[in-house]
Amino acid sequence: MCNRIMANFLLSGLLILVTVVWGWTFVVVRDSIMAYSVLGFLALRFTIASLCLGPFSFKRLRRGTFVVGAGIGTCLAGGYLLQTYGLRYTTPTNSGLITGLFVVFAPAAGLALFRARIDRVFLLPLGACLIGTLLLVGDSPEEIRIGDGLTLGCAACFGLHIALLSHVAHRHDATALALAQMIATALICGLPWLFFESPALPPGHVWFALVITGVLASALAFAVQTYVQQRLSATRTAIILTMEPVFAVFFGYLLAGDRLSWVQIIGALLILAAIAASEVLPALKRD
Repeated sequence: MCNRIMANFLLSGLLILVTVVWGWTFVVVRDSIMAYSVLGFLALRFTIASLCLGPFSFKRLRRGTFVVGAGIGTCLAGGYLLQTYGLRYTTPTNSGLITGLFVVFAPAAGLALFRARIDRVFLLPLGACLIGTLLLVGDSPEEIRIGDGLTLGCAACFGLHIALLSHVAHRHDATALALAQMIATALICGLPWLFFESPALPPGHVWFALVITGVLASALAFAVQTYVQQRLSATRTAIILTMEPVFAVFFGYLLAGDRLSWVQIIGALLILAAIAASEVLPALKRD
């Protein structure tokens, strides 16, 4: 029992580290796409991610894994396209906060597609996450813009991605499945870039963002997410991943000059409390 609880805490810790990287990249990506094509940035980002994962997982990439991973990768690509275009019209903080609504879409998608029961022990943390996210977004001093609407669509795509990944991840090699998703996303973003825009190499400062997002925020992060989702439920994963908007707020404040009201700070604290509850309540229930 103690070993299982410790293992779950370690898995949750890995996911939280992923959310730190993702939260930071809201600022990094927004600065880059102001100087470079969105399609080009995403195509190069996920090409770099594919090249990083390839040497470690290409030999384990079976046909079935590639087909499944490519299918899930369409949700991932849709999410990143909506999120990245949205970042052109909203702040990193707003983008991170609205993206956090995937915590609602993930269990809803799991219930609708796979009749995945939501354990009652997670209802309180889920409710706290929803209220916290609404407080964060609803009291924003920024006016409603098209970027916020695009980002809401991104949250729906990411919620669907989490639900699908939880349903199939245990049947496939984690890094091979992640590689298939990276390849699919690179192709979905890269082909329109090649055919409908005039491809050009990015300026120097954008390459830094591409390496950070390609290696850390894509290749490593999605390999970790796939590995963890082989062992944790979609609902629990979604709750943990709501740390992403909290870190987006932190880095938006630190690096982009974004500021929050007290209502939004309360929302962030509610999300943190929900994360803690999602770890403690299941252990108490088993005991």
